[in-house]
Amino acid sequence: MQLHFLGTGAGMPSKERNTSALMIKLLDEVSEMWLFDCGEATQHQILHTSLKPRKVTKIFITHLHGDHIFGLPGFLSSRSFQGGDEPLTIFGPPGLQQWIEQTLALSKTHLTYPLYFVEVQEGIIFEDAHFTIYAQELRHVVPCYGYRIEQKNLPGELLIDKAQALGVPKGPLLGQLKNGYDIVLENGHVIQAKDVVAPSKKGFTLTILGDTKYCEEAIQLSRDADIIVHEATFDGTMTTLAASYGHATNVEAAKVAQQAGADYLLLNHLSARFLPQDLPQFLAEAQAIFPQTLLTSDQAIFTWQNNKLI
Repeated sequence: MQLHFLGTGAGMPSKERNTSALMIKLLDEVSEMWLFDCGEATQHQILHTSLKPRKVTKIFITHLHGDHIFGLPGFLSSRSFQGGDEPLTIFGPPGLQQWIEQTLALSKTHLTYPLYFVEVQEGIIFEDAHFTIYAQELRHVVPCYGYRIEQKNLPGELLIDKAQALGVPKGPLLGQLKNGYDIVLENGHVIQAKDVVAPSKKGFTLTILGDTKYCEEAIQLSRDADIIVHEATFDGTMTTLAASYGHATNVEAAKVAQQAGADYLLLNHLSARFLPQDLPQFLAEAQAIFPQTLLTSDQAIFTWQNNKLI
């Protein structure tokens, strides 16, 4: 799994940071990519990457502020021009479907693929054989949701040397064992899958929080997560100002990660008031509370591999 940050700024674009957009690459897991929020010029940011819009099958919108949705019409249109014909599902708060459909209709935009909408409510909003996704309303100035993505346990590796030592020939019987089925060899011996397959591996848990002030809901949604992506619009000197705008500070994001028992914290959605020279101190403030804190930037890529974020 890879996190590709396309926009990490707050409010309006700056020279250093575009508005909110995060692509989750799940090509190895399910041959899909999922986009979380789609601020203005997200499709321009994608042009500087190897990401393919036609591979995006799901879009999750946290809330309806412009810096999180103004890139949607352009992205949806470009996906058509770039050969996208697979269905696309958009998850988001009430009103999102109406806004998109009216925008596409008034601009005479024709999509070459089916477009579906899921109006988000708290609880499970998606589940298949690989993932369960939960939504939780946070505390912003408009309805805003955070998303928790839980990957289901992965099957253990087939211990092929052990299987062959027990007489299992190369071929479909090995596949049956890997899929958890016991088999019977030609000589009548029964080989149990549990004897030649390693224990299952725990899947990852990723929590992506929309705009929010410090709140218990963020902690609950982040409980025991491997990775939290949390807004940090302000620094620790601006706690009162942050709360008045429905936002959080870097220090408050670190407290959420600490109290949730998470492994990693990625600070996202930074105000343009913080210049490059301000960022070392900005990060240090959060790391003093939660050492495993990292700072996002436009086009930054983080990879989850062997239970570590690199």
